[in-house]
Amino acid sequence: IQTLKFEDEESTHHVSVFEKSFTLLADLQRHQCIHTGEKPYHCSDCGKSFTAKRSLQIHQRIHTGEKPYHCSECGMCYIRQSDLQTHQRIHTGEKPYQCSECGQSFRESGTLKKHQRIHTGEKPYDCFQCGKREKPYQCSECGKSFNRHSNLQIHQRIHTGEKPYFCSVCGKSFTVLSHFQRHQRIHTGEKPYHCSDCGKRFTVLGHLQRHQDRPITSSVRRYLDPSKPLPRHTASSD
Repeated sequence: IQTLKFEDEESTHHVSVFEKSFTLLADLQRHQCIHTGEKPYHCSDCGKSFTAKRSLQIHQRIHTGEKPYHCSECGMCYIRQSDLQTHQRIHTGEKPYQCSECGQSFRESGTLKKHQRIHTGEKPYDCFQCGKREKPYQCSECGKSFNRHSNLQIHQRIHTGEKPYFCSVCGKSFTVLSHFQRHQRIHTGEKPYHCSDCGKRFTVLGHLQRHQDRPITSSVRRYLDPSKPLPRHTASSD
């Protein structure tokens, strides 16, 4: 640890730092907020505080709705430039974060870190009282908590209105990747879920499950092989 001395027009300051140096006095003062916990910049809309003025300006876009960073491929807009850069990897296919254990690659560093727990066996969120996993990721807008950061990010799109998954066929956008993938089956005609009893196929798993809980109707019965026993489920057309 070093004690640095610096002067301004009014007084002399001594600051203890961990071997880190700065070219500008303002940068040192901003860095010191990390150690002191000081957050001098306050949002007048929600009261949230920030260490740096720039962080406050970015945060305020949540309230103003400003999204200055635009994707040239699909038109999606983002509050932060880093969010746009991450999004653009959907179009480019770039996955710069690679697992050194198995070689699998990821678009985001956070996804890689989560993946690496498969190899390390790390389970960092444990309740010491009952063993139940904690939910350390809390939404600053509504207070809802999640056990994974990625789930929090998906949830926050409710507040930001972000819909990063864009259908190139009809232009509809989606908040969640699985919803986008399900939607695309409308255009492709894919029906990956099939009834093992009567062979009927479905686009959505929930439709198959509902189908298997309904009674057989005459319209369905006529398509069944009379030499075979009736299906176990109580099927109907869906």
